[in-house]
Amino acid sequence: MPYKSAENNNLDLNSSLSVSYPIMEHFHTVQGEGVHTGRSAYFIRTGGCDVKCWWCDVKDSWDESKHPKITVDSLLKDIKNYSPAFVVITGGEPLLHDLSALTTGIHSAGLQTHIETSGSSALSGSLDWVTLSPKRFKEALPEVYPYVDELKVVVLTKKDITWAQEHASRCKPGTRLLLQPEWDTPKSMPLIVDFVKKNPQWGISLQTHKFLQIP
Repeated sequence: MPYKSAENNNLDLNSSLSVSYPIMEHFHTVQGEGVHTGRSAYFIRTGGCDVKCWWCDVKDSWDESKHPKITVDSLLKDIKNYSPAFVVITGGEPLLHDLSALTTGIHSAGLQTHIETSGSSALSGSLDWVTLSPKRFKEALPEVYPYVDELKVVVLTKKDITWAQEHASRCKPGTRLLLQPEWDTPKSMPLIVDFVKKNPQWGISLQTHKFLQIP
């Protein structure tokens, strides 16, 4: 079920447009991984992260102060130049920010809001699709799990697969369950393939945008 915070109910579009967020980058592309792989998507990458995975491929996003504040109005003007199927809010850790204004603006353009999060901060805004990618460095909050549409766990070793199963047990029925090999750890691939062959409720997520050499 979609998530909608009480704060989002009290926001009108005009007040939302002037709210600004620290943005590392925003661009039109094709979703590279997860359930929606291959679909046209507009990505908004917020600045700031308190999880800081050592294998993160966007470490430049961690320091919020390094990135300019951009208003919702400015982001919408750029989004409207394209025809994405949905908008992905990612990071860093996007839930360090109250996303009410941003998601109100995105919905005003007739687009769905997707989020990719570690779940370590409270949900906010109005979210149509929640991808949870939990991290050992900071636990996901219990109140996030009922809204998870897609559980995507990065795998380096066999222990990560066991850990992924623990998180799957907390998610709602029907949550899409995916394992994703860590890009620089080839040995994780046969582990994942063997597990998925024996556990058909799970699938594999690949970082196809790296193969396609797109952002």
